Amino acid sequence: MERQLLTAQELAAKLNLSVETIWRYTRQKRIPYVEVGLRQYRYDLDAVLAAMQVRNSKVSEEPAEYRTEPVVTYQDYLKIPEEPGVRHEVIDGVLTKDPSPIVLHQRVSSRLQEKLRAYFKSVDPEGEVFDAPLDVVLSDITVVQPDLFYIAGKDKSALEQDYIFIAPKLVVEIISPSSARKDRLLKMKVYRDAGVEHYWLVDLESRIIEAYVLRNSNYVRIAGADDVFTHPDFPGLEIAVMDIFP
Repeated sequence: MERQLLTAQELAAKLNLSVETIWRYTRQKRIPYVEVGLRQYRYDLDAVLAAMQVRNSKVSEEPAEYRTEPVVTYQDYLKIPEEPGVRHEVIDGVLTKDPSPIVLHQRVSSRLQEKLRAYFKSVDPEGEVFDAPLDVVLSDITVVQPDLFYIAGKDKSALEQDYIFIAPKLVVEIISPSSARKDRLLKMKVYRDAGVEHYWLVDLESRIIEAYVLRNSNYVRIAGADDVFTHPDFPGLEIAVMDIFP
C-alpha cells in the first residue's frame, strides 16, 4: 500500500516543528520530498525520520512564536480577490496588504529600471528586468511582488511560465518610512532564505542605494551611495543617484 504523503503543514505538526523549519530543511535538502507541482512539495514521514537519523540530526528547534492567524499558502493566495489600490503578498504564510505606491516611488522605480535594463542588455542580452506587480513564488507560503528584479539569461527557461517560480539573481525594493520594517527585516529574511544573491534597497527618505550580497547564507552590505552607485559584482554599472531621484 502506498504511504500517504504529507504537506509541509502536516509534517510540521507531526514533528512538532514550524512550517518555516520544514521549508528550510527542504531548501537545504536535509529531508527527502516529492515535488508534485511548481514549488509544491509532499513528504513521506518515515523517509523524513530515516533521513534525520542518518544525518544524526536532532529534530527540534526553538519554540516558535504563537501564531493566531492561519498559514496562507500559494493556493490560498490565488483565490484572494483583487482590491483596487492594494498589493497583496504572502510572507512566511502571513498575508500582507500594502497601499499602492506613491508618485515618487513610481518615478524612482521607472528611472532605475531604465538604468538596469540598459546595463543588463549590454552584459546579459538574454536576461530580463521586471517590475511590480508580478508574482515571484519563493515557496508554498511565500509569494512576493518585488519593485524590480532581474532574471539572468541562464535562467530564461523560468520565463516560459506565467509567473516566476525561481529566486531572481537580483531584487530591488524601494522603501519608504512605512515599508522600512517589512523590506529591511521580513523581506530580507525571505530573500536570503530563498537564495536571492543580490538584494538592493533604495531609500526614498535618505535618497541612498544600499547593496547586499549573499555570503555564507547571510546578507553582507557591500555598497551604498548617495552620489554614484557602483557594485563590484556588476562591473561597468554606474548609477548617478541624482538621476534616479527627481
